[in-house]
Amino acid sequence: MSNDWKPRTKAVHMGTRRSQYNEVSEAMFLTQGFVYDSAEQAEARFQSLTDDEFIYARYGNPTVRMFEDRIAGMLGYEDCFACTSGMAAVSGALTALLKAGDHVVAARALFGSCLYVLEDILVRFGVEVTLIDGTDNAAWDAAIRPDTRMVFFESISNPTLEVVDMRHVVKAAHAVGALVLVDDAMATPVFSYARACGADIAIISTTKHVDGQGRLLGGAICGSKDLIRGPIEAYMKHTGGAMNPFTAWTHLKALETIDLRVRAQAEAALQLAQALDGHPMLSAVRYPTHAAHPQQQLALGQAPSGGTVLAIEVKGGKEACFKFLNALEIVSISNNFADAKSIATHPATTTHQRLPQEQKDTLGISAGLVRLSAGLEDVSDLIADLKQALDRAG
Repeated sequence: MSNDWKPRTKAVHMGTRRSQYNEVSEAMFLTQGFVYDSAEQAEARFQSLTDDEFIYARYGNPTVRMFEDRIAGMLGYEDCFACTSGMAAVSGALTALLKAGDHVVAARALFGSCLYVLEDILVRFGVEVTLIDGTDNAAWDAAIRPDTRMVFFESISNPTLEVVDMRHVVKAAHAVGALVLVDDAMATPVFSYARACGADIAIISTTKHVDGQGRLLGGAICGSKDLIRGPIEAYMKHTGGAMNPFTAWTHLKALETIDLRVRAQAEAALQLAQALDGHPMLSAVRYPTHAAHPQQQLALGQAPSGGTVLAIEVKGGKEACFKFLNALEIVSISNNFADAKSIATHPATTTHQRLPQEQKDTLGISAGLVRLSAGLEDVSDLIADLKQALDRAG
């Protein structure tokens, strides 16, 4: 029956496990281990576990398993492994599925930490990485080889909001037997289209829209049961990347409102883009489904929303940008996104500051670029705050 539920219903009920007390709110199992009825039972569990059997918190936990079932159900995948952070999910999935000699094709527009894993860590262990313009279908076709093991990209890139033609890339990758791994953080769990487009694995930072209130780090790797309970679980449980039960319980409660929150934030982000478009202090406004975005039609063809984040290009470079940021009264300066509070980030000096200037230029991360994450404040207040700050930056 749960397979027929809509994602919003799954976010509230999927995978519910109740104790003998039949509680309404999910139970939080704060335990590192579990007691066995007999030595024979302990032996049997270490040989093979069912979905409702557990031996050690690093291997699995009832509260964490509830969360994993809900995220998998929301995104349309068979299974999920919950991790300590979004980057633990990215690095864990890549490391679990790749070996020396494998070839990876990745979009060059990636979060700075993702680029570090690809360019600094994986190559150290003999993985060949080819970075391309992810918006260019011909570039994907040219880079994917018969021996390509995996392709990796963000559904919507952070922070420049480029959109990848996911169906095209999936088809090209699957033609040579390569796995498709998508960082789905910016698309949001509510509007995720990775599974519908055929991606083998979708990764999300649950720190973002799932928690959505600036409290806890978390991540999730979603895919087929064979991949999740095979190489990914084996790698994650032995290297210690599993989510803790308190985080999972807090995330479970946050999932009950995620659909309402994210839809409101996405609508606010679009309204902000519309209100700021054409402002004399801005040379560009970027939001995937806004008319000013060069890939608007592709974005609209893949998802009903462009997400909760927009980007603006402030005229006058870093100096004007900093004046704008420092003049904000409601919007906070921080390096997170998808929070209930609206956030402004200057990627060139924070999240992507380690990149060489040439790479920043190639990616479009200029001194005037600001990433804006729409929160849950009244959108008219946000518009007024952004406009007054822009006026003071001039």
